[in-house]
Amino acid sequence: MVRSRSTLSMSFVFVSCAVATLALSPALAQGGPAEPGLPTQPADASPRELRVLGGRTDYSVVKPAKASPQELPTWRIPNVPSSAEAYYAPDNYHVIAQTQDPEGAHAPTRSTGALTWIFSDDGKTKWRVNDRGQDLCSYFLPDGKRVVFTSTRDHMDFPLGNVSDERNYPQGTELYIADIDGGNRKRLTDNVYYDAEISISPDGKKIVFTRQIDGALDLYMMNIDGTGERKLTDTPDWQEGAPFFLPDSKTITTRAWSRAIYGTKRPTPMTIFTINVETGERIQRTHDDWMNWAPYPAPDGRHYVFVRPLLDNPSNWEIFLGDLEGGEPVRLTFNDSFDGFPSISPDGTKMLFARSEGPGFMAGLYTYVMDISSLNIGPKR
Repeated sequence: MVRSRSTLSMSFVFVSCAVATLALSPALAQGGPAEPGLPTQPADASPRELRVLGGRTDYSVVKPAKASPQELPTWRIPNVPSSAEAYYAPDNYHVIAQTQDPEGAHAPTRSTGALTWIFSDDGKTKWRVNDRGQDLCSYFLPDGKRVVFTSTRDHMDFPLGNVSDERNYPQGTELYIADIDGGNRKRLTDNVYYDAEISISPDGKKIVFTRQIDGALDLYMMNIDGTGERKLTDTPDWQEGAPFFLPDSKTITTRAWSRAIYGTKRPTPMTIFTINVETGERIQRTHDDWMNWAPYPAPDGRHYVFVRPLLDNPSNWEIFLGDLEGGEPVRLTFNDSFDGFPSISPDGTKMLFARSEGPGFMAGLYTYVMDISSLNIGPKR
């Protein structure tokens, strides 16, 4: 049952992936050129060692970002090209993200496209998981040995589409599971739809994702081996996406907008819900006619981070901390351009997000880390 539905209207829309997406290459294409260099494996690591991630942030090599005194300690991950939509591994050190890469599918006017990379949050190690196509999103399994990602690698003859326009999303994006070095890859879907915005339940049993059929976005779930696929939502008007599990592995956060009013207001109003995947109970968590985008739950099971444009400056998008029990959200980023795609480390001490460094909106996106240990939203709460 939905608790008090807001009136929605919209125009400018971005899909969150599994933080979900602005599933990425066209979004990053608005930025400047990627930094030179292809992904590399750690010089002192064998493929066997790469299969179980480990490590610790080397704070001696990261440089604090110049930010408002109101912002918690923050740094940009060094030695990594333009990237966004990043998520931590279970080791709270390695990161998986959609990263600009010359091997990724891209428009003739661009030199790079988005592919899935893994790198450490101090930039000391990095490698590429997938080697072709247009990748839209990715996520670690709780075992730290495998990842899931979505890609057009088997449908490269399809148009690239536009992930900023729900009427032209990339089609033929399939779900894959692989080892963290890209080996033992297995395709989990077989269709020509937009399948993206994936994440994994904390117990490692379920994959949840977004699928678009005939223009309608809905949430789906399957077992980790690709069996048992079922539809979680079937709403003619609401366009759901960006599903992420709470620690209970049965409740997800998601955002939705109204399909009927799409294109009538800028920025796009979006509403955050939680949905119980077992009972179907649906609870509305935001109650305003404004954009509430890209929700990602904290490991304490109560809080979540999300993106909201400022009321007095809609071109400035900032990250906020919300509470599922209600109350006013707390602003976390203080930057004059775009901050988005937030996600939280499993231990609740760090937040990943994308920050624009270019001269235009969402131009030159790079992955940043914020120390949020003082917020006390880790699993021990």
